[in-house]
Amino acid sequence: MSRILVVDDEEPLRTLVARGLAMDGHSCLTAADGAEALDTLIAEGGHFDLLLTDIRMPLMDGIALALAAKQAFPDLPIMLMTGYAEQRERARSLDAIVEEVMTKPFTIAELRSTVLKVIERSIG
Repeated sequence: MSRILVVDDEEPLRTLVARGLAMDGHSCLTAADGAEALDTLIAEGGHFDLLLTDIRMPLMDGIALALAAKQAFPDLPIMLMTGYAEQRERARSLDAIVEEVMTKPFTIAELRSTVLKVIERSIG
């Protein structure tokens, strides 16, 4: 299926998201923060079908990561996740580059469905 880079500073959630997406056959790489994710994107030449990142993280947050990733890889679809209302408001300014913002908590079924829609939109 698709290659997805999952970025979240909370290891249990990062693992849960990657495992949930793997149930649909997606291949997931993970990163613990935006800086690590940007390094991975660059090392992999941006060859991902989706960047799925938390917003609130140390070192480089998801918004800074989204901006840097879109500049380096303009065709890369980006989804954000957040559990904070103020972070969701910050993400509104990124409507032009972010496909979807998921509010935590979400179910794995909701995540899988939304990821599938985003990937299908980017292909079609």
